[in-house]
Amino acid sequence: MAPSAPLLTVRGSEGLYLVNGPPHFTESTVFPRESGKNCKAYTFSKDGTLFAWGNGERINVINVTTKELLHSFDLPKAVCLEFSPKNTILATWQPYTTSKDGAAGIPNLQLYDMKTGTCLKSFIQKKMQNWCPSWSEDETLCARNVNNEVHFFENNNFNTIANKLHLKKINDFVLSPGPQPYKVAVYVPGSKGAPSFVRLYQYPNFDGPHAALANKSFFKADKVTMLWNKKATAVLVIASTEVDKTGASYYGEQTLHYIATNGESAVVQLPKNGPIYDVVWNSSSTEFCAVYGFMPAKATIFNLKCDPVFDFGTGPRNAAYYSPHGHILVLAGFGNLRGQMEVWDVKNYKLISKPVASDSTYFAWCPDGEHILTATCAPRLRVNNGYKIWHYTGSVLHKYDVPSNAELWQVSWQPFLDGIFPEKSITYQAVPSDVPSEEPKVATAYRPPALRNKPVTNSKLEARSDKSPDMAPSPAPQNTPRNTVSHSTSGDPEIDKKIKNLKKKLKAIEQLKEQAATGKQLEKNQLEKIQKEKALLQELEDLELGI
Repeated sequence: MAPSAPLLTVRGSEGLYLVNGPPHFTESTVFPRESGKNCKAYTFSKDGTLFAWGNGERINVINVTTKELLHSFDLPKAVCLEFSPKNTILATWQPYTTSKDGAAGIPNLQLYDMKTGTCLKSFIQKKMQNWCPSWSEDETLCARNVNNEVHFFENNNFNTIANKLHLKKINDFVLSPGPQPYKVAVYVPGSKGAPSFVRLYQYPNFDGPHAALANKSFFKADKVTMLWNKKATAVLVIASTEVDKTGASYYGEQTLHYIATNGESAVVQLPKNGPIYDVVWNSSSTEFCAVYGFMPAKATIFNLKCDPVFDFGTGPRNAAYYSPHGHILVLAGFGNLRGQMEVWDVKNYKLISKPVASDSTYFAWCPDGEHILTATCAPRLRVNNGYKIWHYTGSVLHKYDVPSNAELWQVSWQPFLDGIFPEKSITYQAVPSDVPSEEPKVATAYRPPALRNKPVTNSKLEARSDKSPDMAPSPAPQNTPRNTVSHSTSGDPEIDKKIKNLKKKLKAIEQLKEQAATGKQLEKNQLEKIQKEKALLQELEDLELGI
């Protein structure tokens, strides 16, 4: 029997509700719409069978298939929820508070048994960042970072710490995915001339000078992001500094490192200078894609030897997303870019489609590997909120625009376990749709205003515009969030300053338009400001594309 289409969860000022996935897009009857603005959090279990949400008074848990209410917990202040991988436990977090007399606050991280509904354990967890304990896939292991140590619990027994990994000032850790044996990557920031380092261990072998499977140290790191591949054979580490001492960028400096569990490590050589916007593993675990360099940014696929396998050329992009099956890759420019997407068949390195999702603040692949969700959400953008469901061939199959007096805060797919949806062969023909197309088609190279309506010459100016993806270099011989949306930077402090000022002016215009929409009478100079919006947007676009 074919699996049902994943549901879509929608949370905003219109309430919390579920929508049936493709091809129907009708409101689901799994639970009645939770109206009002009090829903702060929701989550599905990893297999999509359980759904939990808060309504400002209680946290409710239902079985999605039977629509049965399983539990209801009195937790009005909970703002974070997460299920353990096998649905045994629901973890909840509420902001930590202390009493006025300075006494220690009460535990704010709760772990509830999903069979009995009882609270198994409560912890004090002051920070929202990394609030949730990390479980292994089979739940035999659970880990938490506590006072520079990683504490390990076994078989969901939280009364006994089964093991500790103690290194001075452990800042972060990531447990490996997949089956046993379990591995853990830990990050220790540098201090007093000592470098920062990332180490890989296999549980529970933590002691002794040779206990680490691999070790990589680096001086340029104020923070790191550690990314395991699916097979738990290697970790990619994006090391970032808050300030770029060379003065080339406002946004610090990043380097990309590769560390394998067999002890091998390398710096990934990126052939263009500038920020690293995004790095993603393919689900095959044999290659990864990096998006990097001053705008227009480069995108390159690397193999496990950190050799480039395919170069996509340059373009207005700052994010990359592999499909669940790993056979399609979307390169996109979100945030302060125009929302251009390139959808690639990565087995044949052929461009499938080039849709545009303007003003998008969120992107997610559907678990079926065929559909894409893009959304414009508050508070990132408070106007034009809504979401679209696309087929990867570029057709918009469904769109919902939130009324102008309302906001969309969050939208996401119901998850499914790997293998539920079979991989389908790629089609290049756009699928039919009843939704009229509104977005501009980006087919030609961008030309600055001064050169429009003039014959094309082989000037350097033209050469710097987007390369046609069909003309991308042929692949080298073959030997594989949070949803990263990042600042773009030109590398020229003066241009960055102009970009910042333009965005300030555009934000002020947006606020004036909102005031006008509510019926407020605007002054003459305010109306003149609004009339300049188009010219300012064009100027911003020219600067951001490096023209």
